[in-house]
Amino acid sequence: MHCSEARTAISARVDGEELPPDVRPEALDAHLDACADCHGWGERARRLRVLAAALDLA
Repeated sequence: MHCSEARTAISARVDGEELPPDVRPEALDAHLDACADCHGWGERARRLRVLAAALDLA
């Protein structure tokens, strides 16, 4: 899996959407375990989602 594919799938996962049809959850998880850049990107995306949700409550 290429990082660009992984990041599209991470974005969908963070947003609570279905993964792209060509991405299996196990493959995404394996990529995240092996790729520190995508793992970090996913963590930042999740934090941004939490912060954005907190701002909506204010």
